[in-house]
Amino acid sequence: MKYYEIVLMINPDQSDQINNIIKYYKKFIYKHKGSISRFEDWGRRQLSYPIFKWHKAHYVLINITLNSNLIKDIEKSLRINENIIRYLIIKTKTERKNISYILKSKDEHQEKRNDVIKTI
Repeated sequence: MKYYEIVLMINPDQSDQINNIIKYYKKFIYKHKGSISRFEDWGRRQLSYPIFKWHKAHYVLINITLNSNLIKDIEKSLRINENIIRYLIIKTKTERKNISYILKSKDEHQEKRNDVIKTI
């Protein structure tokens, strides 16, 4: 079993289908005796440049443990799925369970904002 980090950029027009897309890949991973160590839904975010005329995308981060021969199947499925704008699969050396930098900075920003509101 190897460790992988997958980042998905999902079509923002498919907001109601995002949960179904995520369930499909989770089911695939568990079906093949893999595991998910970290799952983060980053939500809808602004793109640096338009992709297929979209200026926003829904981002999802998944850290998994899975047999290396099954990654090709996931990648093929991601490539075929028209709701996936872009994807990135990275092989990692260790299992990652900590909160990502993006969610940490989001939480810190919210804490600072709450502190400012309290002082007002």
